[in-house]
Amino acid sequence: MTIEVDGKTIETTDNGYIVDLEAWNEDVANALAAVEGLELGERHWDVINYLREEYYDNHQNQPNTRTIIKAMSAAWGEKIKQKDLYDLFPLDPSKQGGKIAGLPESRRKGGY
Repeated sequence: MTIEVDGKTIETTDNGYIVDLEAWNEDVANALAAVEGLELGERHWDVINYLREEYYDNHQNQPNTRTIIKAMSAAWGEKIKQKDLYDLFPLDPSKQGGKIAGLPESRRKGGY
């Protein structure tokens, strides 16, 4: 599969994850989000940036939903619930968020 972004063809896996992680940028993220039926807001970007930081700065760590809840609660200064993240990424915050963040597909089961 492929997506078109700014005149460039970006190859994706059958599940919609980009093949070349170096091809990711914010325009690619917005295109991936559009395929998922999402329009990215500030809180989406907080999660996306957190997932990218964890992957690139923490030994390719891909946090599960519980870990994302803790991190976003701290970042946003409020206690959030799993539902808050699923409102942002309905198909699974860690997996759908990771896809839009331009990360490889997580092989772990579940998001919790």
